[in-house]
Amino acid sequence: MYQIWEQLRDWFILGVLLVISLLVMLGQNDGLVKGMRAVALDVTSHVEARFAWVGNFLRAVEENEALRQENIALSSEVARAREAMIENERLRTQLDMRDTTALDLVPAEIIQRDVTGQQNLLTINIGSDHGVVEGMGVVAVQGVIGRVVLVSSRFSRVMPYLNTDMRIPAKIHPSLATGVIRWPGLDPEMLVMDYVVRTAEVEEGDRVVSGAESTVFPSGYLIGHIDSIQQQPGRNHLLVNVRPAANLHITQHVFVVRHEPDPDLLFLREQPFR
Repeated sequence: MYQIWEQLRDWFILGVLLVISLLVMLGQNDGLVKGMRAVALDVTSHVEARFAWVGNFLRAVEENEALRQENIALSSEVARAREAMIENERLRTQLDMRDTTALDLVPAEIIQRDVTGQQNLLTINIGSDHGVVEGMGVVAVQGVIGRVVLVSSRFSRVMPYLNTDMRIPAKIHPSLATGVIRWPGLDPEMLVMDYVVRTAEVEEGDRVVSGAESTVFPSGYLIGHIDSIQQQPGRNHLLVNVRPAANLHITQHVFVVRHEPDPDLLFLREQPFR
């Protein structure tokens, strides 16, 4: 221990003397202290000025992140508001439709679609509890959708016009030429109207509507518009291609037409002719 003290004694005494001299110098010379403070302030100011951008950069990064999160939140709000506006417009259009027609319409929503093949089906969220029975027509604001083929208490299955088994008696405006609408099972955006006499005065763009012979849809309800007309060699009928008015892939809200055919008329149709 004594040897260690002998080695450090001189350094310890020197340190004590330096501290004492510094205290005496600072206490006795205010001008020197002020000068040292001024030099230190100048040096630190230059250093802070050099590195001030670091703090500004970090603050900018934080502000950008906060703005980014706020922008995402606002974008979500705008998207929800836009979707609500679209939905309100759809419902308003449906309400206008109910107000301008004397048909007994029951609003429904398509909750399931199977439109990937030829025997396509839809499911809607109303059933027998709402007065729906098999055979009733289903329409949208844009046009004809299909026919109810199966009913439970709360749901119904609908055969849409995109089904190779679906047939709709139709007529063309303004010529009033009649025929039958079907889907060949190929192009989902194209129907065919058979049995239109070749002498009928029909043109591309003419409206195709449900005919009076239909026991499912009220007469005059829009099915689509004529896309093209083809002559069939050796036959007395035209082949009329019809573009449907309602799009099954995007239509969400529909109506079930609580319209049942006159039983007396059905009786007459079913009786054999002699």
